[in-house]
Amino acid sequence: MGSQQGKPAVGNSGAALGLTYAVLGAVGFSFKAILVKLSYRHGVDAETLLALRMAFSLPFFIAMGVLAGRRAAHPLSGRDWGWMAALGLFGYYLASYLDFLGLDYISAALERLILFLYPTLVILLSALFLGKRPSARMLWALLVCYLGIALAVGHDLKVAGDAHEVTLGCLLVFGSALSYALYLMGNGEVVGRLGSARVTACASGFACLFSLAQFLVLRPLDLLFAQAWQVYALSLAMAVFSTVAPVWMVSEAIRRLGAGPVSLTGTLGPAVTILLGWLMLDERIGLVQLAGTAMVIAGVLIMARQPRPALA
Repeated sequence: MGSQQGKPAVGNSGAALGLTYAVLGAVGFSFKAILVKLSYRHGVDAETLLALRMAFSLPFFIAMGVLAGRRAAHPLSGRDWGWMAALGLFGYYLASYLDFLGLDYISAALERLILFLYPTLVILLSALFLGKRPSARMLWALLVCYLGIALAVGHDLKVAGDAHEVTLGCLLVFGSALSYALYLMGNGEVVGRLGSARVTACASGFACLFSLAQFLVLRPLDLLFAQAWQVYALSLAMAVFSTVAPVWMVSEAIRRLGAGPVSLTGTLGPAVTILLGWLMLDERIGLVQLAGTAMVIAGVLIMARQPRPALA
């Protein structure tokens, strides 16, 4: 995705379609936490649910990779395959697994807010390892984001009443956000050379294989076929509507609009998850939580609009 930073020249209809794809992609990604929480109500554990989601997703990613490979000018080298496997393992697989574990302890709304911190982690990691010093404006934006998270955590503590579980869930999901931030930084190293679609399909395909391998190591194979029908239905919905379709739609949106405008539509995510959590999971909404959400979104928007030289 990083290979298309500029805004492509498209007509009004193409731009409208691109915006539609971007919004639907953001909604699809936000819906994942709801589907996970609904699945947990049927007694499935994180490892089995993740394996089912990835098993349903894998054929789609293989197809996407084959199509992207046919359009590519050069085949992947051994080094390229190594990059894809590393991105799949340390990025998408680990981020997904930690996220699924964390959702067993905290609300869907808080999970989405913590995941939404990944741009702040990219900035902090870039400062630590790449020597890119953040500007004063960036530092203020970071402060606003994390104060907002503190308010949202306070809301969950008040509702859940179990500080240990909320803390554990927050740490797991924060680890997921950190893993995804590392994935994005590594992704940027290869996307410009290999193309967004091929990198996404291959890295995601490897993540699916790692998730299935983890299940086979930790759980008996029979468990994969002994779930309630609702778990399979929700896993399939998660694969199609919250994994494969959003990946494709965001890719198409970037092709029409550019990466910058599309990234801003991601700010819909926390608000959508809060609304869906209230409607479908009976999660309580409080003024403190809404204030925290607004602060996190505001902080991320400030960072998204910051010119690149400010990080140099």
